This record gives sequence, C-alpha cells and structure tokens, in this order.
Amino acid sequence: MAGGARTVAGRVAVVTGAASGIGRAVAALLADDGATVAALDLVEPGSPGGAGRTWACDVTDAAQVDRVLGQIRADLGPVDVLVNCAGVSLPAGIDAPADAFDASWDRTLAVNLTAMARMVRACVDDLRRDGEGRVVNIASSEALGATAFLSAYTASKHGVVGLTRALAVELGRAGVTVNAVCPGPIHTGMTAVIPDDAKATFARRRVPAGRYGEPEEVAHAVWSLVLPGASYVNGAVLSVDGGMTAQNT
Repeated sequence: MAGGARTVAGRVAVVTGAASGIGRAVAALLADDGATVAALDLVEPGSPGGAGRTWACDVTDAAQVDRVLGQIRADLGPVDVLVNCAGVSLPAGIDAPADAFDASWDRTLAVNLTAMARMVRACVDDLRRDGEGRVVNIASSEALGATAFLSAYTASKHGVVGLTRALAVELGRAGVTVNAVCPGPIHTGMTAVIPDDAKATFARRRVPAGRYGEPEEVAHAVWSLVLPGASYVNGAVLSVDGGMTAQNT
C-alpha cells in the first residue's frame, strides 16, 4: 500500500473549503502526516504546512475546477485523496420571500452537493489509477435529522450521504473508497454567530459529551478514513458529534 497502512505520507490530497474551520484542520493534519496537500477555497487559503500548496477556486465553477485540478496535477502529481469540506449554511424558512428562499436553495445545493459531485468527477481517473483512491465528503448531523428554517442545508446534507453511498457502490470495485463524516456542533465560522451561553445550554441539554467539538477532532476522523489501511471502509457515514445523534435517535 502506498505510504504505508498507517500514514498518508507521500500521497497527494486535495482539500476544499480549506481556508477555515474543518477544512483548514483537515489540510493541516494531512500535511503534518506527510501528505502533499492542495488546499482550495474561494480565497486562497493559508498554507497547510509541509509540502502543501494553495489555490483559489470556486468549486461551483466547472471551468475553474478543471483549470485548478490541471495545475495541481502539473505541480504535485495525480490526486490520491479528495476531501470535500466546502460548505455554506444560508437559513431561509419555507415561508420566506420567494427570492430569499430561491437564493438560499440554489446557492446551498450548488456548494454543498453539486460541487462535491463535480470534484469527484474531476479527480476520478486519478483516484482509480492505483486502486487506492480515497474520498471523504463532509456532511453534517443535519444529514441524520432536521432543524427548522434550514431546509436547503438539511436537504443538501442528506444528499451528501446519498451521493457518498452511491459513489461507494459505483467506485468500490476500482478500489476507491467514498465515505462521509457528519460533524455535530463544532466551533467553526458557521457557529461563531451563536452566543457562547446558547452554545453551552445546547451542549448541556443535547450532547452527551457536554460541549461543542473542535475542528481538529473532525479532522482526525477524516484522517482515519483516508489512510491506505482503511481500504475496507466504504460507504460509511461516521458521526462526530459527541454522541448527540445517538442520544436523540
């Protein structure tokens, strides 16, 4: 197995949404473990460290994706690992004005779901080439339940789980694994707008761990799924939520 069963050293990893939060933590962890990381975001993210490189890329723009992936292959080599972290949350209830609801729906689905499929399609020949390709899609605890006024976000994350399972079946015989990670309440830019006292109350009532998680804790779950030794984990949906969904199921 390339790089050894317990490390991603020597692998080329593409991480979207790498400027902050979970994406940034994933890029840094993979780089620390010896991967050559291509970190992508709307605005060129900070260096992931190690042999990492950064690119500005709008994952909803097919032409940009193709151009950036071409540059990555030319500079770093073919892609071994793809981690789809780019995401948005644009709340709008079903009774919101039509223009607000449509804007939320269209943008959310474009970033959170369609772009993931686009990234996999753009990398799939690389991922299949040696029978060891790895894809991890970042979903959400919303993929396993629902919250009011987040219909676009919730639908997109349910879609991520469906996409993950479909691609796991489609690509499994080529040795490519496709898995999803479902973070619960995590300290990221998306949750930064929630007051600290509200976070504490929510965690006390809803999360067995009694706290919000950190991006690095999600990154370790992702790392475990992209290791060469994780070759028999395919189509899995892994909750990283302090036990929240287990408690509420």
